[in-house]
Amino acid sequence: MKKVFAALMTAFDADGNIDEQGTREIIRHDIDVEGVDGLYVGGSTGENFELGTDEKKKIFDIAWDEAGSDDVELIAQVGSPNLHEAKMLAKYVTETLGFKTISAVTPFYYQYSFDEIKHYYDEIVKDVDANLLVYSIPALTGVNLSLDNFAKLFSNPKVIGVKYTNPDFFLLERLRKRFPDKVIMSGFDEMLLPALALDVNGCIGSTFNINAKKVKAEIKAFEDGDIDRARQLQHESNDLIADLLDNGIYPSIKLVLQKMGVHAGYTREPMAHADEKVKAGADKIYQKYFAD
Repeated sequence: MKKVFAALMTAFDADGNIDEQGTREIIRHDIDVEGVDGLYVGGSTGENFELGTDEKKKIFDIAWDEAGSDDVELIAQVGSPNLHEAKMLAKYVTETLGFKTISAVTPFYYQYSFDEIKHYYDEIVKDVDANLLVYSIPALTGVNLSLDNFAKLFSNPKVIGVKYTNPDFFLLERLRKRFPDKVIMSGFDEMLLPALALDVNGCIGSTFNINAKKVKAEIKAFEDGDIDRARQLQHESNDLIADLLDNGIYPSIKLVLQKMGVHAGYTREPMAHADEKVKAGADKIYQKYFAD
């Protein structure tokens, strides 16, 4: 069965400090209640790009300590426009902790050439004993990798695949056909069903912190050939996603987790804290989709 990874959220206190206990509670909820197959640690859902290096290491420490002995897979997102930081984090999570798979967002802001991007990935994996997933999210990085670009990245045997957060399904189909043995993880929660039809290996998503059980049911329906059921479950998930987006997705997921008994904390500035309108909206979302 295809695997479902939650893009792990980070709990912060009202002052923006990492709430270790709250983050541990999110991890336990994802594993014990949602039943995820793995956690993608240090991604954008974890507000990673608002964190300093020591804070990133702390999140990896928490995740490894809390879930390293569980029967789940852990992926550490170490990417950064600062290549020295990315390399240091790659060595830290693999050698000091024990992560076997890392991931790295494409370097952004400076409009790097493809040769510079390839050098970035080759350097990150050069001195570590780990496999790497390219994290491709062009809407936020501005980096659009072509089929031939992926071929060059995949020529490094440590680069085993891609977290594909891209609505270009023609490219996705071309990737799967050309690279049948590479790992392709769908990164758009709302587009899971068409991604399944193109034979992705699984999915990584932010809403899976609260909706993984339905996602796993959708995957099972698809694999059983019950496309009508899979389509209905995708409709239901997309209704939830639309409401979360309308209300502010990160604070809303954290507020829904609070309703589920998880101390998920606050978002970190410059993300705004939830006001009374957002809190009321999140309560409606919880009542609509999750209340018994």
